[in-house]
Amino acid sequence: MLDRLKASLSSLAPAEQRVGRLVLADPRAFANLPVSELSDRAHVSKPTVVRFCRSMGYDGLSDFKLKLAGSVSEGVPFIHRSVDADDKTSDVMVKVIDNAVAAFLKYRNDASSSALERAAEALTGAVQAGRRVEFYGAGNSGIVAQDAQHKFFRLGVHTIAYSDGHMQVMAASMMTAGDCLVVISNSGRTRDLMDACDIARKNGATTIVITASGSPLAAAGHIHLAANHPEGYDRYSPMVSRLLHLTIVDILATSVALRIGGTHLQPKLQEMKNNLRSKRYT
Repeated sequence: MLDRLKASLSSLAPAEQRVGRLVLADPRAFANLPVSELSDRAHVSKPTVVRFCRSMGYDGLSDFKLKLAGSVSEGVPFIHRSVDADDKTSDVMVKVIDNAVAAFLKYRNDASSSALERAAEALTGAVQAGRRVEFYGAGNSGIVAQDAQHKFFRLGVHTIAYSDGHMQVMAASMMTAGDCLVVISNSGRTRDLMDACDIARKNGATTIVITASGSPLAAAGHIHLAANHPEGYDRYSPMVSRLLHLTIVDILATSVALRIGGTHLQPKLQEMKNNLRSKRYT
């Protein structure tokens, strides 16, 4: 629905174009606001708002808003909700949260379960064989790598996380067959991460890459877990890519936990929790 609106925007009358741009800028708000506020925001008359809806092939404003609400609720296709200069804090809250929710819904619909299965099997194999499991990232992805190390450490898996490029290259040089490397990058174009991935792969380690489709890094790994969320910098946009990467790590950690579970894991997790609680102030 929104794609069709975007394609036909230029054919509308100038006043109706203003209404169309209002829809594209904030479809959820448009679906919920009364016609008086919509006309004020678009700087047009109320009849113009109704004419716009009919120009788009709907019976009127009510019919248009009903279909729009359904389209937005599905979360597909992904709608980037940019922040405007006149946004209130309440508007920002909704846009930041909706941006993240839309990205997660898109990932849920697009994710390759077979690639996730292969990645979980590779990690489980390395863990059960007592081989090295390492996580590399840079910038925001470096934070995700640290989080991955923490999640796997809770499972009793001794992993390493590196965010320094020189350390990544040196550590990758010591990896061998049976080891498993997870490289995380939003753009998939960071030179140090590319070099480290190439080195580890040449040494026989299994490489899993969490990055954008079509990037150089996507082609460098044995297993590609596509995480497609382009960040915009012309105006502030919520940093959703890191949340998306953290979610993928959660899926992998949970899948590995189910495979290596057994009777020892649950008591050990409970012991960790009890020990951490005992260190808190009462």
